[in-house]
Amino acid sequence: MDLKDVTQDLRNQNSYRLEQRFREMLRTNPGYKNLGAENRDLVMDLIEKYQSKLRRNETISDYTVRHDMYHLYQNRFKMKLTINDLDQIRELLKSFKD
Repeated sequence: MDLKDVTQDLRNQNSYRLEQRFREMLRTNPGYKNLGAENRDLVMDLIEKYQSKLRRNETISDYTVRHDMYHLYQNRFKMKLTINDLDQIRELLKSFKD
């Protein structure tokens, strides 16, 4: 399971199913085991934010992704995000545009 599987058909998923798929991806994909609990909550909050935008039929633009990544990068030391974490979050956010 990968990020594309979690974000697939995001508009029609309820919050419980979305969180279930996200946690399954974290368990089965060894590339995401480095995310700490606070970073997992941050990623889940971002997924829910983008899900609400998609449900309102708003498109997710490059600007939106860059804007969110900018704020994460600026606060990376406060949030204890590594460069690897930021790359994975960027990949997640870009998957919403597809």
